[in-house]
Amino acid sequence: MALDTHGKALQINLDPVRYGSFAEIGAGQEVSRWFFRAGGAAGTVAKSISAYDMAVSDAIYGHADRYVSRPRLEAMLAHEQELNLARLGAERGARTAFFSFADTVAARSFRGHNECHGWMGVTFQAQPLVPSSRVVIHVRMLDRDAPAQQEALGVVGVNLLHGAFFRSSEPERLLESLLDGLTSARIEIDLVELTGPAFAGVDNRLLSMKLVELGLSGAAMFGPGGEVLQPSEALYKKDVLVERGSFRPLCHVHLDMLRGARASWAAETGARPEEAGSVVEIMELTMRNLREGSREVDRADFLARADMLAAVGKTVLISDYYDFYRLAGYLRRHTKGRIAAVLGAGSLRELYDEPAHAHLEGGLLEAFGRLFKNDLRLHVYPLLDPATGTLITAESLPLPEKLRGLHSFLLASGALRSVTDFRAEHLPIFSREALRLIGAGDPRWRAMVPAEVAAVIEERGYFGYRSARAAA
Repeated sequence: MALDTHGKALQINLDPVRYGSFAEIGAGQEVSRWFFRAGGAAGTVAKSISAYDMAVSDAIYGHADRYVSRPRLEAMLAHEQELNLARLGAERGARTAFFSFADTVAARSFRGHNECHGWMGVTFQAQPLVPSSRVVIHVRMLDRDAPAQQEALGVVGVNLLHGAFFRSSEPERLLESLLDGLTSARIEIDLVELTGPAFAGVDNRLLSMKLVELGLSGAAMFGPGGEVLQPSEALYKKDVLVERGSFRPLCHVHLDMLRGARASWAAETGARPEEAGSVVEIMELTMRNLREGSREVDRADFLARADMLAAVGKTVLISDYYDFYRLAGYLRRHTKGRIAAVLGAGSLRELYDEPAHAHLEGGLLEAFGRLFKNDLRLHVYPLLDPATGTLITAESLPLPEKLRGLHSFLLASGALRSVTDFRAEHLPIFSREALRLIGAGDPRWRAMVPAEVAAVIEERGYFGYRSARAAA
């Protein structure tokens, strides 16, 4: 039976097993309020606390450099759950599954110019006497006024608790339920992470993809180890270099594009080698690319690509931003550092596709205006035409006569820059050919991909790979 927010809170209150604490900072007791209003809260709420003052918060949870942050949330969850177990475990631990809910948020301020976002989570025992599991999410509040944001936070918090308690065996349903009673026009969820014994076998990379697939967020990010990342924290004050591609499979040429673009960028900015760590390299996959004409994403295919990118230590961004300017806007929202992108000359030609931008009032010109308005740079990697052997660069890109003036301006202004530091031996490599060779059992594909990628493909049988022994 579908339940509204009141019904969910009441169901939890009437569950004799659940008992725990609420710690909320930044927008009032919005989540615990639902449980008090629903009735029967004495059976669920052991404690409700708001530590608004920074000194008070530090005294309870320890010092934090940033108060609306994941470390602060995790400190709150750990502290409150430890208190639950220490104070109540001996008396009722055998019949009680304890939980601690926490959030730390920044809702709309009086002046109204701040970022409205927050961290929310629950640490809980799936049943009495078992180790705790945890759900952590990051939300962005999109309502224009503080009361509406507070209301939305309360609803998300109840959904989170209800999902953790009653849908832990169905992680995707848990995810889908987070916006029950809301819409993505009010709340965006750009990170979700499920850990602990209640979620054994859950791959948080798949959940990151599902966030975007469901429209809960426009993009999601995870690191080489599969750890989910919150973009504002991962990119905070960092320079960003992003490459969009299918990476099916990841080939030498993809990594050479990043290397060449980085060299071009360094030459342009005068960056020193010791500053290299300030640049975050991101490999981006779009939902359109992952679907490839299908309505559903092939999860095995997605994990194959994710595993290959992890093997070479890359951060992955999954986005629903087919328009390149939307990707640029998303990155600018999360960092004040410099942003650059690298793409092949063939992909650059697609940016000039006028019908693809017909949905914009200003058409192609508006798309380019949005793309380059924050000083973004596009580094263009050359394309070797397999039919003619001609090298196509940013300068020699064939375009209709009416677009050449615009193209010349972008080149002259530095918005477009050719990658000149490239390895010629990688230019003839194309992913589609490597994919064909893998499926055909032709060993020549190994020379087209990094050794780490070849090992992953062979070990896990990706893309139809079969060993010589298996084929025999």
